[in-house]
Amino acid sequence: MTNHNRVRIFDRQAKSYEKRRKKMQLAGERSKLLRYATGKVLEVSVGAGNNFLFYPKGVHVTAVDFSPKMIEKAKEAAAECGIDCELFVSDVESLEFPENTFDTIVSTLSLCAYQRPDEVLRKMKAWVKIGGNILLFEHGISTNRTYSWFQNRLDGLSVKLFGCHQNRDIVQMVKDAGIVIEHLERMMLNSVLLIRGTVESKV
Repeated sequence: MTNHNRVRIFDRQAKSYEKRRKKMQLAGERSKLLRYATGKVLEVSVGAGNNFLFYPKGVHVTAVDFSPKMIEKAKEAAAECGIDCELFVSDVESLEFPENTFDTIVSTLSLCAYQRPDEVLRKMKAWVKIGGNILLFEHGISTNRTYSWFQNRLDGLSVKLFGCHQNRDIVQMVKDAGIVIEHLERMMLNSVLLIRGTVESKV
C-alpha cells in the first residue's frame, strides 16, 4: 500500500476518531497509562488528540501524525483541553529528532499501522532520554489460539479498510528494540496491551 493511500484511509477516519474522543472511549486505560507522562513529551500518530485530556499538568507535548485531517481534529482537542502542545504533519517513519530529546514518548493504538514498526520503536529508544518513559497502549496478536486465528484471517481486510494490522507481536517487537518493559497489562483476550517501558542504555 502506498503512503498516499494510507494517509487517505486515516483522513477518512478523522471524524470517527473525534467522536470517540468526545465519548471518552477507553478513558480508563488512557488515564492509567498517561499519568506517567512527564516533561517534554512526544506523541506519535496523535490521531484526533484522544489522549490530551489525560496528560498531567506541566507537560509540553509535541504531537505528530501523517494525516492532515487528524491534525486538524487534534488542534481542536488541544484548544479544548488547554494543553501546551505543538502539532505538525509528518510521517513518523521518516521523522528525525536528536537523541535524548524527550522525557516521555507516547504511542496509543498506532504500532498496528506503521509499515516498519520495528524502526519506529528503535527511533523511540533513541529519542527518549535514558530512564525516561515509553508509554504504549497497543493491540496485537492474542495469546488465545482461537482469537489469534481470526486475527490472522482478517488481517488483510483490516489493513485494506482501516490501515491497521491485527496480528503483530507487540511485546516481542518492544523487547527486540531494546526497550525494557517495566509494567505490562493485557486485556481483551490478551490482544490489547498497556506497556510502560524505559531505556537503560543506548548500546
